[in-house]
Amino acid sequence: MAVDYAVIVLYLAGMLAMGWWGMRRATSKSDFLVAGRRLGPAMYSGTMAAIVLGGASTIGGVGLGYQYGLSGAWMVFTIGLGLLALSVFFSARIARLKVYTVSEMLDLRYGGSAGLISGVVMWAYTLMLAVTSTLAYATIFDVLFGLDRTLSILLGGAIVVAYSTLGGMWSITLTDMVQFVVKTIGVLLLLLPIAVIKAGGFAEMKAQLPDDYFAPLGIGGQTVFTYVLIYSFGMLIGQDIWQRVFTARNDKVARLGGTAAGTYCLVYALAGAVIGTAAKVLYPHLGSPDDAFATIVKDALPVGVRGLVLAAALSAVMSTSSGALIACATVANNDIWARLRPASRRTGHDEVAGNRAFILLMGVLVMAIAISLNDVVSALTVAYNLLVGGLLVPILGGLLWKRGTGAGALASVAAGGVTVVALMFSLGVLANEPIYYGLIASLLAYVVVSLLTKPTDAAVLEAWRARLAGRSDPTPHLTGV
Repeated sequence: MAVDYAVIVLYLAGMLAMGWWGMRRATSKSDFLVAGRRLGPAMYSGTMAAIVLGGASTIGGVGLGYQYGLSGAWMVFTIGLGLLALSVFFSARIARLKVYTVSEMLDLRYGGSAGLISGVVMWAYTLMLAVTSTLAYATIFDVLFGLDRTLSILLGGAIVVAYSTLGGMWSITLTDMVQFVVKTIGVLLLLLPIAVIKAGGFAEMKAQLPDDYFAPLGIGGQTVFTYVLIYSFGMLIGQDIWQRVFTARNDKVARLGGTAAGTYCLVYALAGAVIGTAAKVLYPHLGSPDDAFATIVKDALPVGVRGLVLAAALSAVMSTSSGALIACATVANNDIWARLRPASRRTGHDEVAGNRAFILLMGVLVMAIAISLNDVVSALTVAYNLLVGGLLVPILGGLLWKRGTGAGALASVAAGGVTVVALMFSLGVLANEPIYYGLIASLLAYVVVSLLTKPTDAAVLEAWRARLAGRSDPTPHLTGV
């Protein structure tokens, strides 16, 4: 595997080189956190697709295809649907706000009353998302080099932390574009057709496997519904996703580029399920469905191509990990620490250096948690349950319902978050009920408390409408969202 190793090493070296190059461009807070809000359609759609399609979408998507057949595409498919909904219905308005975090949006909408608690919830989500991506390094580096799990986490994590810390969003954008190209070539153009051919074609696959493997809802209707609640809605409100929306040059780029990325996700979802189905024909008795990706790559692909496809898997993990890491650091610094530090230290400091320090700090924390944690699925479920259960209602309510108030938003975050955590503790992390009842509690609290409290100040709403319209200052003639 010398040639495969060489491909991987060159790829990792290239990631670090791009981090160094990005450092020269990240000279302001806007450059460092949102790439100067200057990305055009090609760069925007490529990096957006890269961040949403991580290790869970690649290795996990193939594993679901191995276990359930074509219906295993639903997890990644719902991610694509969520990204399409975000891009078509909300991205233009989000891009025009010119903020850096979701909590800043909530402060604008509700008059500064919801930012800190929402920041804590968003920080917990982005932290666990970064942990799950980092855990995936252990699997990939074990396949590549047979490395110890802890060493694998430290090696992969150190590379991501290094290029993210150096150049911030510019470095991450550049590396994500490379990762998008590598993923497209490795998974869609190479592994997909080779896997189908090795399995004897679709006719042979259908003859070898039960009919359920080709049923649209073979994975189960309730499972699909839960995926929609967690992943589709999660795409609408996650800091890691919004921070990419903030990088768009204008609202047209955000809408069209995001739509292209969402469509790409739908294709990627089906490709992963087909690869997993082919793997089931070739290797019917694997110990774990998640072994399907690595097994088919090692056994079915020629030298060199195998290295490129493994680099594609590594790309998927690194793009999600770096996106989650900068989101986690941005929230920790700008939404939590900025509100808690003494007033005397809030001016005159180097914002780029401060955000760079927080990326390094959060990176070390993420690697430490990943080393002590074993269950990737549980960590990811906790992350999305907290995000959707706690923040979906106040965020979408703020965008869609002008009667919503700051008190209602706070009550919604508290009710949804507490319900989700309590039910995960009592029923189990992987149970469906926490997200169902968490959303119901969050919605009821938001509506009831908003109606029982004084409407949001007219000046706050006027300033909010002005920002949604792309104006920095409210003017009297602005009357609607």
